[in-house]
Amino acid sequence: MSKKWVLAAGLLGMPLFAAGCAGDDEAEVAGEEAVDLSFMHWRGEDQEVFEELIAQFEEEHPDINVEQNVYPSDQYMATAQRMLQEGTAGDVFASFPGAQFEALNEAGFFADLSDEEFVSNFDEGAIEVGQADGSQLALPYQLVFNMPVYNKAIFEELGLEVPQSWEEFIAMGETLKENGIIPIAFPGADIGPNQFMNSMVMNNAPDGAFEDLLAGEASLTDDWWVKTLEQFQYLQENGFFQENALGTNQDAAMALVASGEAAMLATGSYHMASLLELNPDLELDLLAPITVPEDEARYEGIHTATFMLAANSNSEDQEAAKEFISFLSQPEVASTYANETGQHLTVKGVEYESEALQNTAYWIDERETRFQPRYMITNAQVEDAVLSSIESVLGGAAPEEAAAEAQQVVEEVTE
Repeated sequence: MSKKWVLAAGLLGMPLFAAGCAGDDEAEVAGEEAVDLSFMHWRGEDQEVFEELIAQFEEEHPDINVEQNVYPSDQYMATAQRMLQEGTAGDVFASFPGAQFEALNEAGFFADLSDEEFVSNFDEGAIEVGQADGSQLALPYQLVFNMPVYNKAIFEELGLEVPQSWEEFIAMGETLKENGIIPIAFPGADIGPNQFMNSMVMNNAPDGAFEDLLAGEASLTDDWWVKTLEQFQYLQENGFFQENALGTNQDAAMALVASGEAAMLATGSYHMASLLELNPDLELDLLAPITVPEDEARYEGIHTATFMLAANSNSEDQEAAKEFISFLSQPEVASTYANETGQHLTVKGVEYESEALQNTAYWIDERETRFQPRYMITNAQVEDAVLSSIESVLGGAAPEEAAAEAQQVVEEVTE
C-alpha cells in the first residue's frame, strides 16, 4: 500500500460524559438465553443488505440476535453520543473519523480491539485512523473517495479530458456550459460543502494545515484558505453550479446527474450506486478539481477510511459484539456488502463484482490521494466555522470577510 495511507493519529478530542451500559440483556453468549445486540449506524441505504447479513450471522450464532438502530447521517453526531450515554443502543456502533471519534474516545466508549484476531482481516494502513494511544479502538469498514463523481459518456461525447490544473478545470466547465450542461450538481441544502471542500483544498492546504489551525499556528485568513474561498466564489459566480445550489438537496442533485443535465456530482464514490439505480446506463468515474497549476499538484484525489466499526466498552455483551464485527470482517461477507452497496472496503481479499467498483478500484493503489482534510478538524465548532465560511461565500459574502469571521470563531473556541 502506498504512502497515501499513512494517516494522522493521536488527534485532539472533545469532552463527553461517560456512558451507561449499552446492553440490557443479562445473558452471556454461551448461556441458554439469547443475547440481544444493538447495531447502531447511519447508513439507512444499507439497511436491507445488513438485514441479509444479520440473518446469516444469526443462523451461524443462534444465541445472538442483532437489531439495527439507524439514524440519519446528518443527525448521527449528536444522536450517537446521546444514545451511547443513555445506554439504549449501540453494543456495536459505527463512528465517523475526526471529531466524533475523538469525542467518543474521550468518553471511553471504545472497547480495545487491538488483540482481536479479526483486526488482521483489514488493510493495516487503512485502519490507522481508528487508532489512539497505540490501541486499535475502531475499524474503518468503508474506503470512500470524497470527490466528485462524473459522467464519462458526457466527457467522451464532448472530447473532454480529466483536467490536470485549475486552468483546465475552468476550461472544462466552460465547454460543458456551452453545450447546455451544468458542470457540477451541488447538494447545498443537506450535504453542503462537506465533501466538495476536501478536493478543493487537497492541493491548496499545506500538510497539517487544519491541525495547525487548532493549535493556533495557522489561520483561516492565511492565503491557502482565502484562495480556496475565492475559487468557490468563482465557481458560484460563473455558473458552475446549478441555480439555487444552496437550496438543492442530494436527491435533486443526483437526479440532475442521472438525467444528464449535470456532468458531476459534488459528493463522492458512496453515491455511485444510487446514481446507477436512477440510471443503470451511466458510466461513472471520479474526478477531483485540481486547484493549482499542473506542476504544483501533489494529489489527484481524496480518500477516507470511514464507517468505523466499534464495540461499546460499556456493553454487557462485548464478546458477542466483537463476534459480530469479526463476522463482518470475513472477506466473503465483506464482498457481499461491497457489491450490494457499491462500496470499496478496507477488508483484505474483497472481490468486487460490479462494473462500477471494478472501474474505480484503480484509485486504491494507482493514484495519489490525500486523506480527507475535513476529518483532520477534530473540534466540531471549528469544523462548523470552516464550512460556514464556504456557505457564506456561496451566498455572496466576500472571501476575505468570510475567512475573518470564521477565524474569529476558531480563536474563541480554541483559546
